[in-house]
Amino acid sequence: MGFLVLYCRSGFEKDCLAEITDKAMPYGVSGYGKLNAAEGIVRFYPHDPSAAKSLMSRMQFSELVFTRQWFLAEAELEGLPESDRLGPIVEVFSSLPAMTSLVLEYGDTNEGKQLSKFCRKFSNPARQALRKEGLLSAKSKARDRAEDGEVRGHLCFISGTHVIVGQSIEGNTSLWEMGVPRLKFPAAAPSRSTLKLEEAWLQLMTAEERMSFLKFGHTAVDLGAAPGGWTWQLVNKGMKVWAIDNGPMEEKLMDTGKVVHLEKDAFVYKPPRAVDWMVCDVVDQPAKVADRMQRWLLERWCHYAIFNLKLPMKQRWAEVQSIFERMDEKFAEKGVSYELRAKHLYHDREEITVFVRLL
Repeated sequence: MGFLVLYCRSGFEKDCLAEITDKAMPYGVSGYGKLNAAEGIVRFYPHDPSAAKSLMSRMQFSELVFTRQWFLAEAELEGLPESDRLGPIVEVFSSLPAMTSLVLEYGDTNEGKQLSKFCRKFSNPARQALRKEGLLSAKSKARDRAEDGEVRGHLCFISGTHVIVGQSIEGNTSLWEMGVPRLKFPAAAPSRSTLKLEEAWLQLMTAEERMSFLKFGHTAVDLGAAPGGWTWQLVNKGMKVWAIDNGPMEEKLMDTGKVVHLEKDAFVYKPPRAVDWMVCDVVDQPAKVADRMQRWLLERWCHYAIFNLKLPMKQRWAEVQSIFERMDEKFAEKGVSYELRAKHLYHDREEITVFVRLL
C-alpha cells in the first residue's frame, strides 16, 4: 500500500499534481491527487496502491520540475494523542525497512513554519525511540546529507497531532530537508537574485559536474545582467564575464576587472566567439526567452546555459510542457544532442530555472 507525498511552493499545488499525473502515465501508473490550496503539499494516490513504490523506484526525482522533495507514504495519522505521539509513529516504521536518517518536515507556508519549533523539539525523542527499536541506525546522527541507496525516514507534520509517515531511497530524492538548500546571502553580491544561480548549480548539477563545468578561466555571458547578481556568482567562480544590459552594473563588481559591460539588448546580442556559459534572468514571455536560449545552444554560442522562464498565472505545467516539447523538436531537427534539467527553485517565484548542456 502507499501513496506519494510531494512538496512544492505554496500556490503551485495544481501544477505539481498535473505534472506527476502526466509523468506517471508512461510508467503505466494512473491515479488521482489530494491537495489543499496553498498548503505546499500534494498527495498522489495511484489507482493501484501497490504501484506507488514501483513508480518511485523507476521514476527519477530529477525528472520533476515542480516537486521540491518526495517520499513514499505508508500512513497518514490524524488525532495523535498528545500524551503519546511517538507510539503510533514507531508502530508504522516497525513494518518498514530500517533507516539511516530521519527528517521532520512541514509545508513551506506561514502556517507550516509555525511547526518548525515543534519539529526541532520532537526530533531527538523521535530518533531516540526509533534507535531503541532498532529502526534507525546510530550513524545517522548529525548527518546533513544522504548516501546513495540508504533509506531515509520522513515525518511530514500537518499539525502537532497530524503527520504523514513514510520513507524514501536516498539518491533519488533531494539532498535537503523539504528540498530546500539553506543558502546565506553573500554580503558582497549586488542583489538577492544571486541566490537563484547558486541554488540552480546545487539543484540541477551534481558535485562532479560542478567541479568539471564551473572551472576557473571559463568564459560566460550574462544576458540581462544588471545590477550583477548572477554575474557576481560567475566571477566568484573565476570566470570572465560579458554582462549584457542597458542598465548599470554595480561598481564594485566592475572593479574586479573580470567583467565587460556591454549596453546592448539581451535578445539581440550575439557573441563574437563562443563562450563556455550563458545565463539569463530576463523578465519576458517564456516562449520568447526559450526561443532565444534555443538559438544560443543550436548555434553553439555556448556549451552550458542556465535561464529562467517566467510562467503564466494559470496552466503553468502545460506551458512548461509545451515549451520543452518544442525545444526537443528543434534540437532533433538540427541533430543536436543535449540534456535538459529544470526545477522550480526555492528562490524562484513565478518562474522555473532550466539548465541545458550540449552533449
